[in-house]
Amino acid sequence: MKKEIKVEVSARHAHLTKQDLEALFGEGYELSVLKDLSQIGQFASPDTIKLVGPKGELEHVRVLGPCRSNTQIEISRTDSYHLGVMAPLRLSGKIIGSGAIKLVGPKGELELNDGLIVPKRHVHMNPDQVLEYGVTEGENVSIEIEGPRSLTFNEVEVRVHEDFETAVHLDTDEANAAGYSGDQTAFLITK
Repeated sequence: MKKEIKVEVSARHAHLTKQDLEALFGEGYELSVLKDLSQIGQFASPDTIKLVGPKGELEHVRVLGPCRSNTQIEISRTDSYHLGVMAPLRLSGKIIGSGAIKLVGPKGELELNDGLIVPKRHVHMNPDQVLEYGVTEGENVSIEIEGPRSLTFNEVEVRVHEDFETAVHLDTDEANAAGYSGDQTAFLITK
């Protein structure tokens, strides 16, 4: 079964704890909203940090809000090679034993022992949308993107929360491989 679905490209970004935010930006620092994201309550802030790895650096890594209970940095596999850190492929929140990286902000820096991941592609849905699409939490589905570089992505995990809006999240490497520019039609494929 194929149903049309929204695709969002998730560029490299950082989720910070309040403590780590203050270590990087100064005591009492608060995130402000540059742009609301499609998932309810989530936003891009105007703030950025630098990632420093054994082989390279990435500047202007966007900080997303609000603050979280664990600091997590999400990058693409290409970014991982550039930094010289083999970040594991993980679902968001699964940071134990993940990659280490140095974070640099305008007021300080810190070394993360865990927290650097390449995010596993996934689709956000709320409970009503799960019923509409006929899928279940944790199920792996496929996403087909039409266009000059048509591509089907398998192993796209369904994540369910009452605040989610249906959208597939691909990283920049995946979107580039499919030639995705936002104009193509994408379909969720279930068995």
